[in-house]
Amino acid sequence: MTLRAVVVPVTAFAQNCSVIWCDQTLEAAVIDPGGDLDRILAVVEQHGVRLVKILLTHAHIDHAGAAAELAKRLSLPIEGPHEGDRFWIEQLPQQAMMFGLGQSGVFEPERWLHQGDEVTVGESTLAVRHCPGHTPGHVIFFAPTEGLAFVGDVLFAGSIGRTDFPGGDHATLIRSIRDNLFPLGNEVRFVPGHGPMSTFGEERRANPFVGDAAVAQNRS
Repeated sequence: MTLRAVVVPVTAFAQNCSVIWCDQTLEAAVIDPGGDLDRILAVVEQHGVRLVKILLTHAHIDHAGAAAELAKRLSLPIEGPHEGDRFWIEQLPQQAMMFGLGQSGVFEPERWLHQGDEVTVGESTLAVRHCPGHTPGHVIFFAPTEGLAFVGDVLFAGSIGRTDFPGGDHATLIRSIRDNLFPLGNEVRFVPGHGPMSTFGEERRANPFVGDAAVAQNRS
């Protein structure tokens, strides 16, 4: 049994939406459908999988903008983010107007997620970690069997998420990464919300914002 994943860049922000599925059941989920639903659904059709749910890391427009439409169109439940992002969900229509991303609907997740929760896709299980700092309710999804994490806008290759939006906090974000992501293992690969994949080990080694050397320097 293996969890498969295909990254689908969507919206003008080139956000890394992911289509993931269990290769035994072919049941699938979409992580962070920010927009461009036709592009996302084309990947679903190409691989012959069946969408059963939507998973959200957080509720910024480029990650959650098309969640309500997709859920309504295919009668899918939405799981995530943490309830700390309720404010951002309520602001999705205004976010869409502000950034010129068309219309976006407000929704109520079927399930708010918390630290230590699990979500299932077919026979595959992903662990949930609550990682605030970029937004108060940001969560990440970790597939331990594959050593693969979907981290939204918490961590990037060579960078970290912005903390200048309402509810953001730099110190909290650093703690989330250092205490909740890096302990998962240096070998873990991650799909960030934007840009190329990396590993937690590489970011510990060289990330100028949250790597071991950067943190040691800030403490000195």
